Amino acid sequence: MTEISADIPPIRLERPALSALSRTGLQQLGKSRLGVLLAALVLPVSLLLIWSVTASLGWIPVQILPPPSMVVDAFFELTATGELQAHTLISLERVLWGFALGAVIGLPLGAVMGISETARKYLDPIFLAIAQVPPIGWIPMLILFLGIGEGLKIVIIAKAAMIPMAVNTYAGIRNVPIAWREVGEVMTFNKSMQLRYIVLPASLPTIFSGIRYGLANAWLALVAVELLASSEGLGYLMVWGRQLFAMEFVLLAMVFVGLIGFALDASLAAVEARLLKWQRVAA
Repeated sequence: MTEISADIPPIRLERPALSALSRTGLQQLGKSRLGVLLAALVLPVSLLLIWSVTASLGWIPVQILPPPSMVVDAFFELTATGELQAHTLISLERVLWGFALGAVIGLPLGAVMGISETARKYLDPIFLAIAQVPPIGWIPMLILFLGIGEGLKIVIIAKAAMIPMAVNTYAGIRNVPIAWREVGEVMTFNKSMQLRYIVLPASLPTIFSGIRYGLANAWLALVAVELLASSEGLGYLMVWGRQLFAMEFVLLAMVFVGLIGFALDASLAAVEARLLKWQRVAA
């Protein structure tokens, strides 16, 4: 038997090269994220600079467009008295209750219409009729039944959140490829197993998009209903500032509305990324 020469060097994996590639990839990823962050900051920073220059040069009266320094002073003033925290917490409580109610109604409704063709035929016409009327359009009629208390605000917010959640849940279930359902039939899945292992995972991205849209709509409806019929909340803070002709309070409330809306959407986006991590792994 021929002996294998011991002089042949063993094959070794070039770990330094792999480490260099890994470092390069991480550096490129970091640069890309930094670039995205810098690009996202260009517009708000530019607007802030234009606002500051315009206010300092007196092109627009202070009563109409106060400088950023006055908005900062208003922030410290309302924070010191606790008014800003109180208005913010009230608005958050309202939107969370309304969003939860909208999800309890919208998600099952969309699922039923997506799964059952019979249910869709009966529910689709009235659902479309309700969806075509904007949330604010329901206020005059709902005031007759609910008054102008918390119930009115929560129902309006729930209606705004329900529509996109129901629509996206319905679309996500209906758009599951037929071939995937046929795979479940080949594997002798019953209806419950098909829903659990095929329909739900396949429709989850679309459903979660509807949840994010629902939360955004709920936040917008909250501000609108607080502007019209409320004595508390960030929307009321805008009305109060306008009545006093103190536009710094109006601008402060607008900034807080934007920041909180962004934070809420970012939180749901993080949850969505974690729940749908399997999609990235599969890709």
